[in-house]
Amino acid sequence: MRGFNRGGGFGGGFPGLDSMAAKLAVALVAFSALFLATQRGQGVLLLLNPGDVLSLRLWEPFTYVFIATDPLGIVFGAIIIWSIGGFLESTWGPRRLLMASVGITVLAGFITVLLALVIPMASHYAGGTVMTTVLWVAYGLVIGRGQTNFWGIPLTGNWFAAIGAGFTVLRLLTAPAWQVLAPELISLVLVFAYVRGASPKRLMLQLQHWRLQRQLRDRSKHLRVVDRNRPSDRDQFLN
Repeated sequence: MRGFNRGGGFGGGFPGLDSMAAKLAVALVAFSALFLATQRGQGVLLLLNPGDVLSLRLWEPFTYVFIATDPLGIVFGAIIIWSIGGFLESTWGPRRLLMASVGITVLAGFITVLLALVIPMASHYAGGTVMTTVLWVAYGLVIGRGQTNFWGIPLTGNWFAAIGAGFTVLRLLTAPAWQVLAPELISLVLVFAYVRGASPKRLMLQLQHWRLQRQLRDRSKHLRVVDRNRPSDRDQFLN
């Protein structure tokens, strides 16, 4: 934690190149460059197209995670992932950072595909912005009421998370339809639930607890209260 000061604007520092955060940033740059070089051909297969996934192109919810479609998005996305991701890695560890950044973005992609079964969705999605938004909001929620700053402006972690979500809201106001930002909107809900303690393991425990409680209630319906004044079967046999 020593190398990551909460007073920094983007996590307070950068971890080493062998960190998970650095590897994610490098993956964003590499896949995005590959997409820009091949976008007129096969590069489109790196994006998330709900129709393609339903046609069993199951790699797209994973590859779209590392795609930013413009140079500015690539540069700032890599900086945010490396810096903010580095802070979260020092707090959570590399495995949980990977689950939060890549896992939530992938899950948001699959939920978008499922929504495409019932309502029209956009044809292509790039997930680089989704992942950076997830990390930005997670960073703020982890700090909570603690202090950080946004380019020199002191504010709490909760406000920092609200600014990250606010960027998505502003883009939503200028978008032709909310479906264009579907993975990003879904990811906001998922990252809030994840930081607040939701996880597949915890969900399974809650389902098992609910199932056990239901079984106990069903069994209790067949039980009868025995009157203390009523003679027992043994007494009736002796008499």
